[in-house]
Amino acid sequence: MMRHFDEEVANLKQSLLTMGGFAEKSVRQAIQAVTERNDQLAEEVERHDDIVDQYEKDIDEMAVNLLAKAPLATDLRLVMVAMKISQNLERIGDEATTIARRARVLNAEPPLKSSVDIPRMAALTLHMLRDSLEALVNNQPEKARPVIPRDKEVDALNRQLDVELIGFMGENPATIGRCLNLMAVAKSLERVADHATNIAQEVVYICEALDIRHHANKLVT
Repeated sequence: MMRHFDEEVANLKQSLLTMGGFAEKSVRQAIQAVTERNDQLAEEVERHDDIVDQYEKDIDEMAVNLLAKAPLATDLRLVMVAMKISQNLERIGDEATTIARRARVLNAEPPLKSSVDIPRMAALTLHMLRDSLEALVNNQPEKARPVIPRDKEVDALNRQLDVELIGFMGENPATIGRCLNLMAVAKSLERVADHATNIAQEVVYICEALDIRHHANKLVT
């Protein structure tokens, strides 16, 4: 009986990781659709949004079934947190779809010549997501903790980008549509970083039974 339960927990964890990999891929492709002006990639991201949604439903069902079997404390934390993590991953998928839709609008217009560094912001955000998922699979709270303060770097880049784009709109009203779409892309990346931060915090909770949300201990120690 215990062996069967352990296998179900392992399957739950693997489903989370598969979902996480898919969500990460969707964000990466959506950003490529923006930077490479690739409508085909944008359309692919939009088509695949339902896959991430289905993963969330499947993981919730697996978690509910496992909760009914009265797991030990360590497994109980994983099962409870699995539903939270899958929700964050589903929202990351939604943000990827938003970026993809904005990409198709941007690709229909001339490129905006600027120093707006969407790729840098995307690279940092994706690195945060990758590290939080690796911390989950390897049970490494020490890898999860450094993810959390990096969220402020993404926030700062987003503010910097907003300032620059607002300046463009003031100087050249013809750029307003493109600037607003780029601001929406950056906002989606900021939200992805927020979700990566949430996942990292949940990893610490799974491994250490310590809730570091809204707490000073969430910083690297």
